Amino acid sequence: MNISPLKLIKGVYVSVPETSKKWRHSHGEVPFVRGAYREMYQRKPWTIRQYAGFETALETNAFFKRSLAEGQTGLSVAFDLPTHLGFDSDHELAQADVGRTGVAIDSVEDMLVLFDGIDLSKVSVSMTMNGAVLPIMACFIVAAGEQGVPLEQLTGTIQNDILKEYIARNTYIHSPDFSLDVVADVVAYCADKMPRFNSISISGYHFQEAGATPELELALTMANARAYLTHFQQRGIDIESVAKRLSFFFCVGMDFYKEIAKLRAARLLWSELLEEFGVQASSAKRLKMHCQTSGSSLTEMSPLNNIVRTTIEAMAGVFGGTQSLHTNSYDEAVSLPSDQASKVALDTQLVLLNETGISDVVDPWGGSYMMETATQNIIDYAHQIQQEIDEQGGVRSLVETGELTAFIHQHALQAAIAEENQDKIIIGKKSDLATSSSATQNESIAAFSKKEKKTINAEKTLSQQTQKMARLKLKRNNQSVQKALDELKTAACNKQNLMPFVITAIRLRATVGECIQALTDEQARYSKPETIKQASFKQSLDVKTVEAFQILSDQIGRKLRFLVAKVGLDGHDRGAKVIVSLLNDLEIEVDYLPVFSTTDDIIKADLRQHYDCIGLSVLSGAQQSFVSTLLASLRGDCPLVLGGVIPIDEENLFEQLNVDCVFTARHSLNDIALALYRVLSTRLSDDLTLPSFRAHYKEVQNEVSESI
Repeated sequence: MNISPLKLIKGVYVSVPETSKKWRHSHGEVPFVRGAYREMYQRKPWTIRQYAGFETALETNAFFKRSLAEGQTGLSVAFDLPTHLGFDSDHELAQADVGRTGVAIDSVEDMLVLFDGIDLSKVSVSMTMNGAVLPIMACFIVAAGEQGVPLEQLTGTIQNDILKEYIARNTYIHSPDFSLDVVADVVAYCADKMPRFNSISISGYHFQEAGATPELELALTMANARAYLTHFQQRGIDIESVAKRLSFFFCVGMDFYKEIAKLRAARLLWSELLEEFGVQASSAKRLKMHCQTSGSSLTEMSPLNNIVRTTIEAMAGVFGGTQSLHTNSYDEAVSLPSDQASKVALDTQLVLLNETGISDVVDPWGGSYMMETATQNIIDYAHQIQQEIDEQGGVRSLVETGELTAFIHQHALQAAIAEENQDKIIIGKKSDLATSSSATQNESIAAFSKKEKKTINAEKTLSQQTQKMARLKLKRNNQSVQKALDELKTAACNKQNLMPFVITAIRLRATVGECIQALTDEQARYSKPETIKQASFKQSLDVKTVEAFQILSDQIGRKLRFLVAKVGLDGHDRGAKVIVSLLNDLEIEVDYLPVFSTTDDIIKADLRQHYDCIGLSVLSGAQQSFVSTLLASLRGDCPLVLGGVIPIDEENLFEQLNVDCVFTARHSLNDIALALYRVLSTRLSDDLTLPSFRAHYKEVQNEVSESI
C-alpha cells in the first residue's frame, strides 16, 4: 500500500465542499456527521469512563468504588497480559506479568470480587478483551447472575475486536478464521440474551498508537467493520440488530483539527456502510463511539506538560461528538497512573463538562470552511484505502500476509524520522529544547518518578492469585469441570456457538486458562507473519556515527550481528520495530524475535548466532525478571541493552545488574546509535590487534564522546 498521509492545508480556507451542504442538518439524522443525537450533550453528557485495572480484583474494586464516588459514571476494565492471552496466573509464561498492566482474572471468583458492592444493573461496564473473550465474557455473565442481576439488565461493552489484534495490538490466541467465529459467537449470544449490551467495539485506537495517522486509523477501522459485517452476514446474523448494539473506539491525539474531522467523518462512513448492507433503520446507522486520549503523545520528560496534551485531546473528542471518554494520566509514560494523576485525569473531564460551556453547542465546528474540507478529505481518504484493500483481497487476506501491520509500521518510521529531524517538535521531550540541562532534567524526573509513580507488588499479586487458584481447585468438582471442558472441545469441533459451553464451564469454576487450553488443544496458538519496513534514518543521524559503525564492521571483517527481542507477553512492538529498522539502516545484521518471545528463545538464538549485542524490549514493567534470567545464562562477553517503559529512578538498578545501556522514549535515535557504538566498540576492541584499527578506534571514540 502506498497512499500518502493527508496534510491539512495551512492558511485560510474560503469555501466548503458542496458535499458538506448535504449534512448541514445531520445532527441526530442520517448521515449523522454533526452528531449522533439531535441534542447531543444537552440530552446526555458524555460518559466519563476511565480505563483501570491493576494487581488483584480486590485492589481494582477499591479503585472502582473510589472513582464512582468521585464522579466517574461508567467502568472500564483493564486486564493484565496473562488474562488477555488466556494464561492462568500460575502458568510459567505468565508469572512475570501477573497484575502489572491490568487486573488478574483467573476465574469467576476474581470477577465476583472485582464487582463486589457495585450494582451491575445500574453501572455500565466496558471490558477491553479480545483474545480470551469467551471465558472473560462468561465470567462477567456468571458473576452478574450470582449477584442477582438478570442478563437483560446488563449494560456496557465487550471489545471483542480480534482483527485489530493481528494488525496492531497482538493479544491474539487463535487463528483468524477461528477467532472470527468466536467474535460472531459472542455477538449472536448477546443479541439473543443481552439486548442492552454492546457485543463488539471496533477499535482504531491501537492503530494510531502503533503509528497510524488519524485518517489511516479511521480507514482501517472501517475496513475491519466491513469485514465483520460480511462475516456476520455469512453466519446468518441479522445485521440491523447487530448494528444497534455495536460501538467504535477511537484515539484522539494531538492533531487537533484532524481528530475532530475524523470523528465527524466516521459517522458518515458507518452510515454509508450499513446502507451497502441493506440496513434501513436510521437508529442502526447511528455510530456510537468511545474515545481515549493518546498514550503515545505523553512524554517521560516534563510530565506535567502531559496534562495540557490530554486536555487538548479530550477537547477534540468532545468537539468530535464522542459518547464516552477516557483521559490518560500525566504520569503514564513513566508507570501505571498514580492516585494523584488519576484524579487529575478524571477532574480534567469534569472541568470540561462543568466549567467551559463546551457541551452547550452541538457540533460548533459545523460550517467551518476548514473543518468541512478536512472532514470530506478524510472521507475520500478512507474510500481510497478501502478500494486498495479490496483490490488486494480484503482485510482477512492482508491480516495473513502482515501487509496492514507493515503499512502502519511505515507510518511509525515516518513519524520517528520527523521527530528525529525536529520537523515535529515535542516540547520538553528532548533536553536541547528544554530550559535546563539534561542532567538536571534527569534528576528532576527521577525525583518526580520516585515520588509519584504507582508501584505494583507483582510478587505478592502472583502469590495471592496462585494460592486462590489452588483453593478453587480443591473446592470445586473437578470431574464436572473436566466434563464441561470436554464438551467445549466437542462444540468447537462441531462449529457450535461456544458461549453457552464456556458459561457452563466457568459456572462450575473452570479457570480462564483451562477454557482457553481446551480450545488450543484442538488448534495450536497462532503465530502471525512479521514484516519490518526499511527506513531512511541515515540522513537524520550524525555522519560520524554512521561512519563509526562502518569502520567497526570493516575492521572485524564482517557485519555486526544484533538480536532484538520482544520478550514477555506485552504486544506493543512499535518501538522495537523502529530500532530494528534503525539497525538495518546502519547495515547491521539484525534478527528479530517477535512478541511473546521467551528468555529460552533468546538464549537458543544466541547459541546459534553468537550476537555482538542483544536488545530487549519490555513495556510491561517485568524487565527485572527477564534481565536477571538472561544475565545468568548468556555468554559473559555479550552486551545486553534494554528498552521500554522504565522509570528513570530504576535505571541504576539495571546498571548494577550489568545491563550495558537502558533506553526509553526520551532518548533520540541518534542517542541510541551513539550509545550502541560505545558498547560494541568497547567490547570488540579487546579482540582487535591491528595497529591501524587501534589508532582509528581511539580517534572515533573521542569524536563520538564529544558528540554525546
